[in-house]
Amino acid sequence: MNSELSTYQRLQNELRALITNLPKGTKLPAEPQLAEQLAVSRATLREVLRIFESQGLLRRKQGLGTFVIGPTRVIESGLEALESIETLADRIGLDVTMGDSKIIYTQADEKLTRKLNLAPGETIVDIRRVILTDDIPVAYLIDILPKHVINQETLKNQFSGSVLDLIIKVGQPRLSISKTEISAVHAQPVVAKALDIQRGDTLLQLEALLFDDERNPIDFSYSYFIPGYFRLHIIRKIGGINR
Repeated sequence: MNSELSTYQRLQNELRALITNLPKGTKLPAEPQLAEQLAVSRATLREVLRIFESQGLLRRKQGLGTFVIGPTRVIESGLEALESIETLADRIGLDVTMGDSKIIYTQADEKLTRKLNLAPGETIVDIRRVILTDDIPVAYLIDILPKHVINQETLKNQFSGSVLDLIIKVGQPRLSISKTEISAVHAQPVVAKALDIQRGDTLLQLEALLFDDERNPIDFSYSYFIPGYFRLHIIRKIGGINR
């Protein structure tokens, strides 16, 4: 056990030193060669590579290999307040841009009809986009709204990546709360392709329902974040203590 732990720690130290001394964008040797070079098993190497990828030091690209990208600046936020990635990034002076995007008008299926309290067959707008920092995909965002929430002209001319910021800018509808579920998920093919990562890679997922000030649901969203670029936390009060 101690021997295995020692090997694991040694590998982390040696691989970190290797990554630190390589220019950004350098492609690492293939796993078999790198495992042989570092005298470890491929399974142990793969686990350490995942750790460094979650820290934003490495990026695995489907079919291409593993590349040095770090260290990166981390977007950090408390979950008590709902804010866009753009707002959070601006706070730390980090430039983020919208990459590939797609806006589709379609009819709500049964699930979305329930989520958004819509009539059967009502038109919705499905907004999907990739968020980049330093030209690297770091998040994939999906917002689904009733068609009337944002008119088509506004969406066409003013949308730059954040549905939340656009609604706030327009001023209607007035917003109240967001109910959000947080989980770790494996990247499905569509998401993996959008983020240029491998299928099955671990992502942080936020599934949220946004309400207006009359408690009507107006936006159902999925947000997928690559670990290492985001650090989310929550400040909690201590139960059972009178203050």
